[in-house]
Amino acid sequence: MIMARVKGPVVATQKHNSFHGRRILVVEPLDQNLKKNSTELLAFDDDIRPAPGDVVLVCREGGGCRMIWNDKDAPVNSVVVG
Repeated sequence: MIMARVKGPVVATQKHNSFHGRRILVVEPLDQNLKKNSTELLAFDDDIRPAPGDVVLVCREGGGCRMIWNDKDAPVNSVVVG
């Protein structure tokens, strides 16, 4: 798990079947002082609905993300969980 700040949504015209109905967000990883500490990455929103600027928790482990979605075939490795 990492802390991250939501930068905004991503629009995709084509998505894998596992991604339908899920938002893709650009997030900026943060350190314990809420300062940027890495490059931005994409994470899926798991019904948290954060707004740009919100600080969130991101699961960054593919197996854990697939368990959260209950989809063993989803090609996912980052999900906003809180």
